[in-house]
Amino acid sequence: MKNLIWLLALATQFSFAAEFPMKPDKQLTPGELCQYPAEYRYPEQIAYCERDVSKEQADQVFQEYRKKGFNLNLDNRSSYKIDHYIPLCAGGANSNENLWPQHMSIFAQTDDIERIGCETMAMGKISQAEFVKLIKQVKNDLSLASAVRMELRRRKASR
Repeated sequence: MKNLIWLLALATQFSFAAEFPMKPDKQLTPGELCQYPAEYRYPEQIAYCERDVSKEQADQVFQEYRKKGFNLNLDNRSSYKIDHYIPLCAGGANSNENLWPQHMSIFAQTDDIERIGCETMAMGKISQAEFVKLIKQVKNDLSLASAVRMELRRRKASR
């Protein structure tokens, strides 16, 4: 225990660059809804933006996160994707304020939640505001993924 306390104290004195962000940076990626929709979807008529993230924009997002101290090793670029913090299917925008470099270990846990949530919105069984709140919570705290997935499945299956 004494060694653990010493290591924690030592770690707070030095800044170690993480390989990748575990969640969106609140300053760089606060989330943004679609401002210029291609169409409106679901019973709630949610603004939908077509996917439109250029390589240059993706590179810019990676660069901004590197400035925050993340290594983001691009030798293994297939380990990352540019994620829409608020998913496009939930009315998210293609703006930098809604994009972040997501590691495969994270999108492996969140992509199915996005799919289930959007299917549930399409059925009118969850509102956009409620789903956006849930997916943002999950992307900021992966320990909630299982509970949110179960709740969305329950709602989707309800009559």
